[in-house]
Amino acid sequence: MKIHKGDDVLVLSGKFRGTRAKVEEARPSVNKVVLDGVNIAKRATKQSGATMQAGIIDKLMPLDASNVAVWCSGHKGPAKVGAEVRDGVKLRVCRKCGATL
Repeated sequence: MKIHKGDDVLVLSGKFRGTRAKVEEARPSVNKVVLDGVNIAKRATKQSGATMQAGIIDKLMPLDASNVAVWCSGHKGPAKVGAEVRDGVKLRVCRKCGATL
């Protein structure tokens, strides 16, 4: 999976198509990402102990990583991610414009 925590991404399909967001969590084992402010579900919870709040809470739900694309600030659009070695350091680069992601 070429999407990492902290990346700016564009949602390509689904209910939130066209939305730009930041990746809060990446789950490579299941190929899912959790985005900030996108795909929020309401969940009813019981209070368990003194720390957890009871009632209806908002929960960030994961999206499949294939439904998002990394946003390239170089050409201001979605990017396919490639790898390049510069000065002995492996970097992620945009395949369209060559900018570092």
